[in-house]
Amino acid sequence: MRVPLWLALVLASTASVVAAATSAAPASAAPASAAPASAAPASAAPAKAGCDLAAADARAAGPGCARAWMDANLRLNDIVTMGTHNSYKQRQSAAEFALIAARNPQAAQSIDYGHRPLAEQLDAGARQLEIDVYYDPAGGRFAAPLGPALTGQTLPADYAATMARPGFKVFHIPDIDPHSSCLLFADCLRRIKAWSDAHPDHAPILITMNTKQDASPVPGGTGALPMTEDAFDALDREIRAVLPPAKLITPDDVQGAYPSLRAAVLANNWPTLGASRGRILFALDEPPGVVAVYRGRRHALEGRVLFVNTDESSPAAAYLTLNEPQELAARIAAAVDAGFLVRTRADADTVEARTNSTGRRDAALAGGAQYVSTDYLWPDMRFSPYTARLPGAAKALCNPRRAAARCQGLPVE
Repeated sequence: MRVPLWLALVLASTASVVAAATSAAPASAAPASAAPASAAPASAAPAKAGCDLAAADARAAGPGCARAWMDANLRLNDIVTMGTHNSYKQRQSAAEFALIAARNPQAAQSIDYGHRPLAEQLDAGARQLEIDVYYDPAGGRFAAPLGPALTGQTLPADYAATMARPGFKVFHIPDIDPHSSCLLFADCLRRIKAWSDAHPDHAPILITMNTKQDASPVPGGTGALPMTEDAFDALDREIRAVLPPAKLITPDDVQGAYPSLRAAVLANNWPTLGASRGRILFALDEPPGVVAVYRGRRHALEGRVLFVNTDESSPAAAYLTLNEPQELAARIAAAVDAGFLVRTRADADTVEARTNSTGRRDAALAGGAQYVSTDYLWPDMRFSPYTARLPGAAKALCNPRRAAARCQGLPVE
């Protein structure tokens, strides 16, 4: 694949990137057409004096003005950044892996990966995280997974006590893949919030969520509880209990006075980049039946915390999960051009890492999806040097379909 223009511009201007990053000024306030001004982070400050925020592109705004120009002229959906898949997941022990591989070698290979702690991923540039949750209102439902017991593995000393606490739990698969860097969803949120508070100028973080309802693959194991409307209400409450309104970007923030969320998105009513820095948005990555439970009788997503994965014609349309960047390239491009947020994947099931194949990754980065997920911010040298990051050590760049020419290769973050 040819190197896209936006990648070439970034690679050719690394020195300019460093200079712009060190001299950039804070953002100006969002214009009236964006999210309400009250939603802007408290750290937002006026643009640097002398910057031409009406300039045609970031470089023309004046010396040291690229950041201020981007914050005033770009919107949340005008970026591209990397993220991680199953961001909480820890690798299984050799014994647990062998147990699964003896029964299903392909399945075992597909889950043979793990991630560093969430803060390290964020430090490395992840601006999208994926968290799987299991409903556990009474606590203790998943405190004794069978996989470690069957293989003689010892869980951390506080595992059972932690899992006994009421609230949503975070892990991959019941009984066979229970290892997580943050077992409690509320704890995951607190860690993300702590990192965000310490880095208030970060590009907006998207947290995609799978609300698991799986049966255990182990006979006699413990499967998930159903995600009812009450369970989704509890999920929203758990998020709001950790993250205050000023930290969140919600569907209501984007919809504003428009008749539907979709109408607002098509009118480009996402908040400006400046108003989005230091903030977090959530998306429910589930099929239509689960999304319907979350929406209930709402016209769009009124009052809800999470955006939802839905088709482009829905009144609730704002976000799409389109994980195949090559097969779905045309749909991704059309959705991004229309104003929707898209998450795609650079790699999946350890395939690209085992073969050091970069075609899917390169297509994902060039295709326009704002959030590109990987299992390999760092290479797994058991397999190959394969990794997936933005070029030039950037944390976020201008979107290749929406804003690359206006940013002239300079980074968002």
